[in-house]
Formats: sequence, C-alpha cells, structure tokens
Amino acid sequence: MNLIRVSKGHYLPLEGRPATDLDVLPKPSRVAVLPERIPFVKPKLMVKEADAVSIGTPLFHDKRHPRATFLSPGGGVVEAIEFGPRRVIRKIVIRLAETETAAAFPRFAEGDLRQTDRGTLVEALLDGGLWPLLRALPYRDYPDPETEPPAIIVTLADDEPFKPDPAVYLAGRQDLFGYGMQVLARLAPQVFVLAPPNGGGPLQAVDTWITHTVSGPYPALDPGVFVYHTRRSPADNRAWFVSGQDVLLIAALLRDGRYPTERIVALGGPAAGRRRHAAVRMGAPLKPLADLGGEASVRCIVGGVLRGFTGEADGYFGYFETALNLVPAGDHREFMALVRPGYRKATFSRAFLSVLNRDTMPMDCNLHGELRPCVACNACSRVCPVEILPQLTYKSLLADDIEEALAHGLLDCVECGLCSYVCPAKIELCDHLTRAKRRYYQEQTAA
Repeated sequence: MNLIRVSKGHYLPLEGRPATDLDVLPKPSRVAVLPERIPFVKPKLMVKEADAVSIGTPLFHDKRHPRATFLSPGGGVVEAIEFGPRRVIRKIVIRLAETETAAAFPRFAEGDLRQTDRGTLVEALLDGGLWPLLRALPYRDYPDPETEPPAIIVTLADDEPFKPDPAVYLAGRQDLFGYGMQVLARLAPQVFVLAPPNGGGPLQAVDTWITHTVSGPYPALDPGVFVYHTRRSPADNRAWFVSGQDVLLIAALLRDGRYPTERIVALGGPAAGRRRHAAVRMGAPLKPLADLGGEASVRCIVGGVLRGFTGEADGYFGYFETALNLVPAGDHREFMALVRPGYRKATFSRAFLSVLNRDTMPMDCNLHGELRPCVACNACSRVCPVEILPQLTYKSLLADDIEEALAHGLLDCVECGLCSYVCPAKIELCDHLTRAKRRYYQEQTAA
C-alpha cells in the first residue's frame, strides 16, 4: 500500500459532520430522475406521462451514445415530466405503486467473472443503466463505451463536507465490494483504490483492495488530484473513476440481475437537526430526510457543500448525489460586524481571529463582501491542489485565449471550488474554469 501526501488544499472548518447512525427511511410515494443534473447528457425521452414503468424500465437515453440508458428507480406510473427553458428535461417523476415490479437483467456468478469477456460486462452495464456511474478524466463525463482506460480509480471516501462515511456504506457489504472490484478488473488493466489514512472498521475488511492511502486537506482524495501526483504518461490523464458506493451498485446489478435502488446518503451541515446517515431510494425526495418547512433562511445543498447544487423543498436527489447539507443562507446583516474580532468566523486569510481557532464553525452562504476585480493576491494558487494558477487561467479565459488557458493547466482543474471559496474579490473562479472546460470538451467531441 502506497502513501500519498497532498500538501495543497484547504480544510473547511464547517460545523455539522453527520454521525454514523443509520436510519432506514420508509418507502416514499414518489421518486424522480433529474436529467438536468447529469453533466453533458443530451436526453431523449423513452416514456411519456401516464406510462406504467417497472424498476429498471428505460426512461431516456443519451443522444450522443444511444446505448447509454437511464432507468427508472421505481415501479409505478410516470406522473410528470417537467421541462425547463429550451425544453431542457428537468425531472421525470414516478409515482410508486404499492407493489412494484422489476425488470430482470443478466446475472454473473462470481466464479464466472474471470471467463466473462470485457465486452459482455460493458453491454450489461449499458443495458442495466449503470454505465454512467463510471466517469472519465479530465472532463468528468461518463466514458465512451468503445474506449478502454489506462486505469480505474475507486475513491472510498470523499473529504468534501459532507459525504457518506465509507464505514457506514461498507458495513456488512464487504463481499459485495470485492465482487465489484473483480468486475472493474475486467474493465481496465489497473484498478487503484484510494482511502483515507487510519480508516479502520469496515475498511480493514477491504484492505486487500486498497492500493493507496491519501492524506492531506480537501480535495486530497479527488481522483484528479491522485492522477496529478502519480501520472507517468499523458495517457494517465484519461483514467476513469467511480465512487466506492457506486461500486456496490454495479456489483448488485451484475450479481443479482436487478436494478439497485438503494443508496446511503448523509445529512449534515450547521442547520441540520439530527445529523446522520440514511438508507434511501435512488431519486428519493429531500423532504422526508430533512423537512425544511419552507424555511427561507436555510440553504438546502444537494451533494457536497462546494460541488453540490441548491435543492428545493420539494426536490429530489440527483443521479450522483449522496449528501444533503443544510447551511444557513446568511442573508441577515450582522450588527457592528466591522469591529468584531470574529473568533467564530471562518477565514482563509488573517482577517479574523478565527485563524487561531481550530474548531469547526457555523459557516453560512454569505459572501461577506461583493464582487471586485482580481487583486492578484495568489490566494487561489496557494490552495489549488494541482497548481494551475487559477487567476492567470481565469484572465486567459477573459481574453478568450483558450490556448493560454490550456497551457496554464485548465484541463488539470479538479473543479473542487476552493479557488472561489478563498478569493477575497468574490470571483467565481471555479465556475469560470468549469464552464470553459466543458465548452472546450463539447467543441472537441463535436468535431
């Protein structure tokens, strides 16, 4: 087992880490799939409102790769298909039946995996709707089924606040994880498994699969950071990655021949009540896990705090999201803020006394300032885990010089959001870089 130490990054002292308690939520009345939240996908509907569906019925496919289908996480009736501007499909809502039916898929005995050719497994994952759980660097789109990666990177933990603890989702499922690892070994010549140091507990039971322990501040465990610190050739930049929990879903599909519908999600954040883990349906509604009650002073973030999206009180979990963070909106004005020392205010600079405070803090979504021109303070470059000089990359993009942005390392960006978080000018650097990467990718693939 190799140890990798990542020095750059930043620890977000956010209060509200979820406990390892696990609740099993009751079956919801509705589930949904959110095509709008799946990057790059161009959905083509395969159902219409009032259609009856089973667990595993195709709902839509991607026009770019028609074999890549997205399946229903529940059996019942398509209750609504909601469109946004320019007919973008925002959500497909399924009202669940009391007794759900499920589609059957091919099953693969563990002893037969070594004799099963790679193409058969790829077809099974495409038909089973889980191929998009695999994603390819550097753009983080799901991979072309016709390609083979130099390696697949499995991340057992995510150090962004706050994602599910591997000790929770792996408990009692270590054998299933081992099956999934055998599947991945048939898809790529190398499989790397990343884990935090001193994992203990259930991680010890999968220790034989762990190839690297990674220490350092967020986002040390990101697969892009791992590639940056270990790559030996340009081909390594095209590695695929998948989360540890999604390995379990892939394994369940192929071993049991049924589309998996359960995920472990984490509820955390300063505004959350009982912070915990919960077993929920894929595409489950947010409200049963954390009833917001229409509270406008709380921001509901689906996914990690820096990479997630704002959820609505009647919203649902997306295809990839496994976390719900409740954070104060921070839209109130603080009395005499300028003369307060700020011992409980998180800061990257030395603006507050909290630089001396090592405890977690009740952070909110307030910008605590307004947009200003870049002052070349280099705060973003001090935290960038892949050392791309975000401020210079950003200025290259403003000048519409994509070649210079690429030379600065645009494609190495892991989209962690730290550059935006620490910027005293309040420039959304990460958004600019992420959008530029996606535009460049779309231009390249359209050629």
